[in-house]
Amino acid sequence: MGGLLEGKKVLVTGVLDRRSIAYSIARISQEQGADIALSSFGRAANLTRRTAKRMDPEPPVLELDVNKPEDIKSVAEDLSERWGRLDGLVHAVAFAPEDALGGNFLSAEWPSVAMALQTSAYSLAALATGLKDLMEPGSSIVGLDFDASVAWPAYDWMGVAKAAMESTARYLARDLGEKGLRVNLVSAGPLKTLAASGISGFEEIEGVWGRQAPLGWKATNPEPVGRAVASLLSDWWPATTGEIIHVDGGYHAMGSPIK
Repeated sequence: MGGLLEGKKVLVTGVLDRRSIAYSIARISQEQGADIALSSFGRAANLTRRTAKRMDPEPPVLELDVNKPEDIKSVAEDLSERWGRLDGLVHAVAFAPEDALGGNFLSAEWPSVAMALQTSAYSLAALATGLKDLMEPGSSIVGLDFDASVAWPAYDWMGVAKAAMESTARYLARDLGEKGLRVNLVSAGPLKTLAASGISGFEEIEGVWGRQAPLGWKATNPEPVGRAVASLLSDWWPATTGEIIHVDGGYHAMGSPIK
């Protein structure tokens, strides 16, 4: 019996090292039978390529800065020649400059805010639009989210960017639905990734999560998130789009703790 993603062709963005949520997604997708390609750019690409060598089979690493239309076009051409189609796209890219995080919400200036919004939200639409012609009915686009319904310590303009991403996913679900494409997000609990380590004060969020999540939460274990994304990439969710699936130990459903 084949895996959940047997024969699927999937592009996974955002893999840096083995702590990356995207790495768990790529690894699990491979285990479930998918052919995987990774993307990265600049100096980070060296780290991504080293990580790719730990996978079996070793996936190609494509040059992709999501803020450069020419890179998106080049990746589309590469995947068209390599595979002829794309069954799944994982958007695991987010970035905000340091002055837009860590308690700098009121002082952050527009260029930094614009970078956060473009990289973390608009890029979902840019990638989906640039690659949609490779995708046949039943294909799936999945993005990584962090609950944007409330204000978090230190998250600042990245929280705003995630709110924009959630809205972007809903509009993409609307406009790509006629092509039979599904667009969903997985809202994960806080995880100790390389990216999270750069957000000063983010550990405040991690501290309360495990205590309040009814199922508990391990910030060092991205496996549950990887499984959820792999599931959404499969054919097991044929009528689900525009949805946010919470993989956070149930934290999102709980009220504020009584002190």
